[in-house]
Amino acid sequence: MNRFFSIRRLAALLAKELIQMRRDRITFAMMLGIPLIQLILFGFAINSDPKGLPAALVAPTQDRYSRAIVSALELTGYYRFTHPAASAAEAEQLITKGDVAFVVTVPSDFGRRVERGDYPQILIEADATDPAVASGAISTLGTVAAEALLRERGTEAEAASDAARQLQVTVHKRYNPEGITQYNIVPGLLGVILQMTMVMMTSMALTREVERGTMENLLSMPATPIEIMLGKVLPYLGVGAVQVAVVLIAAKLIFDVPFVGALPLLLAGVFIFVASLVILGYLISTASRTQMQAMQLTFFFFLPSLLLSGFMFPYRGMPQWAQVLGEIFPLTHFLRLIRAVMLKGSDHAGVAQPMAALVVFVTVFATLALLRFRRTLD
Repeated sequence: MNRFFSIRRLAALLAKELIQMRRDRITFAMMLGIPLIQLILFGFAINSDPKGLPAALVAPTQDRYSRAIVSALELTGYYRFTHPAASAAEAEQLITKGDVAFVVTVPSDFGRRVERGDYPQILIEADATDPAVASGAISTLGTVAAEALLRERGTEAEAASDAARQLQVTVHKRYNPEGITQYNIVPGLLGVILQMTMVMMTSMALTREVERGTMENLLSMPATPIEIMLGKVLPYLGVGAVQVAVVLIAAKLIFDVPFVGALPLLLAGVFIFVASLVILGYLISTASRTQMQAMQLTFFFFLPSLLLSGFMFPYRGMPQWAQVLGEIFPLTHFLRLIRAVMLKGSDHAGVAQPMAALVVFVTVFATLALLRFRRTLD
């Protein structure tokens, strides 16, 4: 037998490693799952030029000229009028809650001013909390609307300068008029930082007990599963509170992010979000045998959540199936909540939907974690 190199010994070691890989199903799934997720998300779901954006139309008269402009805007592919007969109050509520990205207002005297050639005007309000969402749609406004008006009057042959003179389009970028990216990114970073740290630290808390051999002592204590869960997750709520304070102070002092909403409402939403994250981490720990497995499962959850939540790429730019998938992540709803409170000044009614979704996540994660908790190490 060769003392320096043996094919038989190498084959035995390779067989042993293959058996270990087959037994470690989480690692094997990560090796195949992460590249597949990245390929699907970046190949199909990510789109930096969103189209089909929901819009509301405020047009008291609904004459043929306003209908022509609406049809032209829809033909661009950027606008989808989900509320074609909204009142001014309804439109304000819709854009505040984030149900629409645009509000197109056509004055009641629009048709008469068109007939007289008296510089008709329309107002388009855009939700600019995410500047990337509205940029492409806004860039097509003036030319498309003016050309549609000329076609309706039967004056297609007029020059482009005359088209611009016939119609004045006023664009009002709501909540972020200057289009400053930090106003959108910094509040979202709070959710990303909390998710990355809270889930990972909590998921490793229970698996650390198993690896160190102290889990037997924990299980022998006269403590119920819910007491053990609370004992593991409550300390990390304090850690999350420190992170929240640091990010919010930095957002105001360093990046000068506006804060027009109520601080207690924001803190209530942050508390529910952090609670969902630490309980999710605890749930992951019940499915992991080692800290490495817990870290792998955390990353497996973190990647699609980051890409599909609307933090890195516009949420409305993704296809419908990706938007539906993004709804299952707490970060998606938290981003809506924090941006609505900080940038829009939304009240309880304006953030009721994302707040309720976070409460549902807390309930579901806590129930699953308690059901999966094992009283033995078998």
